Amino acid sequence: MPSSVQLFRDQKYHELKEQYIQQRRLFEDPEFPASDGSLFYQSERPRKVEWKRPKDLCEDPHLFVNGISSHDLHQGTLGNCWFVAACSCLALRKHLWQQVIPDFSEQEWDPKNPEKYAGIFRFRFWCFGEWTEVVVDDLLPTMDGRLIYCHSNVKNEFWSALLEKAYAKLAGSYEALDGGSAADAIVDFTGAVAESIDLVQGKYGDIISEQMKLFEDLMKVHRRGGLISCSIAVSSGRASEAETEMGLVVGHAYSVTAIRKLRLGERLVLSFKAEKLFMIRLRNPWGKKEWTGAWSDNSEEWKKVSDSERKSLGLVLENDGEFWMTFEDWCKNFTDVDICRIVNTSYFSIHKTWEKKMMHGAWTRNSEPLLNRSGGCFDNRETFLQNPQYIFDVKKTEDKVLVSLQQEDRRKYKKEGRGDSIPIGFEIFKVEDNRRYRLHKLTVQERVATSPYINTRTVFLKRILPQGCYVLIPTTYHPGIITKFILRLFTDVPSKLRELKADKPKMTCWSLLCGYPRRVTQIKVHSAEGLQKQDRSGGADPYVLVKCENQNVRSPVQHDTTSPVFNTQVIFYKKNIDSPITIQVWNSNILCDQLLGQAVLAASPRDPRKQQTLQLRGRGGREAAEVPGRITITVFSSDDLAEL
Repeated sequence: MPSSVQLFRDQKYHELKEQYIQQRRLFEDPEFPASDGSLFYQSERPRKVEWKRPKDLCEDPHLFVNGISSHDLHQGTLGNCWFVAACSCLALRKHLWQQVIPDFSEQEWDPKNPEKYAGIFRFRFWCFGEWTEVVVDDLLPTMDGRLIYCHSNVKNEFWSALLEKAYAKLAGSYEALDGGSAADAIVDFTGAVAESIDLVQGKYGDIISEQMKLFEDLMKVHRRGGLISCSIAVSSGRASEAETEMGLVVGHAYSVTAIRKLRLGERLVLSFKAEKLFMIRLRNPWGKKEWTGAWSDNSEEWKKVSDSERKSLGLVLENDGEFWMTFEDWCKNFTDVDICRIVNTSYFSIHKTWEKKMMHGAWTRNSEPLLNRSGGCFDNRETFLQNPQYIFDVKKTEDKVLVSLQQEDRRKYKKEGRGDSIPIGFEIFKVEDNRRYRLHKLTVQERVATSPYINTRTVFLKRILPQGCYVLIPTTYHPGIITKFILRLFTDVPSKLRELKADKPKMTCWSLLCGYPRRVTQIKVHSAEGLQKQDRSGGADPYVLVKCENQNVRSPVQHDTTSPVFNTQVIFYKKNIDSPITIQVWNSNILCDQLLGQAVLAASPRDPRKQQTLQLRGRGGREAAEVPGRITITVFSSDDLAEL
């Protein structure tokens, strides 16, 4: 369960419940009253909407009837199939829905003690990095004695209708839930990391190898507790809620309820086309209208499957909205999939454990360039670096990195006409190993990753990055836009993610005694060649050591080569502009490392800012004797400490 929980509108569930029990009254929520203002923010009001309590709709109301199931939910008149699909996914994972519906047995109706019922419920959502508890009363919108929004297929079960009401309260109104993303709802239910995949753009319907990789990835996500939904995009030839020839609904969110490799008869065979069947099970939130193609409920294909395998799959031949299809057909018929990964950060797990860092940030506007934090995407070259900047380390030789950038939920602004998500994304640059201040100009840094830029609440990226230091820059697509965000970074080993706030070294009283930097120099050591051979195989194990004043930076060792590629970047803030910078190449040995040669630089702002190759020399100054080998570098120097 969450260690700390925020209270929405500061409403305390236990205090309110006790108060209303003592007064022998049923709770009526003043923060989300039973009125049109809670239903709508702009639409025309339908007639005869009545707010009724469950006891007025049935004789024996319950939160759950025979437990919780993905079959419990049916979408009402609201266009929130995405929310119902997310609830169907949630119902598959007991430990997840118990976070959303805390102490569910305590909240349940108790027929033996009706005096303990106060008409108050609580639900928890992961809101912008924090678990938030939302309190609601049990007054639900109805017409002609029936619930008009999300409801159960069992008349006296109310968990889904009450959960929807709490989510609507969080969004500002029921109408604010009209149109949305299943991935967003799943993230709000679980704190998962959401990834959206365009099946058409990725050509998953055509390229079998990509199809197989995606299947294995989705199966792993599903097995490890992740939640998946999918949809068919609306296009010029396909209107929303139109039905395809195969019975699928366009612009409609389906929840994925199972992913399996299917046995035919009693054996599991080997090839994708002929024998091994890769299968996926989906659920339509309407509780009806199913796929009618191969492997649909009443298709001939199921005759090839043994009774035991059918039982194992939980096959139900009813028009209940749930159906199986082959993964190949799924890739060809659906256009978008939302994958919500429950990233494991527990140290007590048999599965891979991730190190997580989360930062809250904001894009803010300021006329002073050094203070502006809304510079727009990389295309805005003049202002791009005027965005928040975050630095992190990859300590292993290489590490898989998961990045999630999430903007604040804008549904609460729908009333003001500002409810659409802003196009956002981020860039990742490999930077100097010892960088401590903000980037002001891109010179030697390497652009290693760019996320999609899209107007969804969350943007996700997976990358394998080599050892080094990286700066991640989250941006809005257009400059000058103000909003908040959270940034989450998952790595195998701790990344030390932190924000770069200072533009240059801070002037302190100590600076008056010890001196303040007067010059900044950036160096990229690209490579070396022709180094002296150090072992019988004719190779060496070189690394580079860059020194200036009392600082030094060492690169990783390159093994068994006399022509190493280093791509090492460093930056120095020099107090004495005459202090040289020394670049040394060493050979790594078990007992004692050996100097192979060095280059000494003055690093003046007048020096050419282009790649250059220097001859290595022995110990001493720039006039020391030459030794075998050359080193290729790029150097930038400036007396303006905020230029680089």
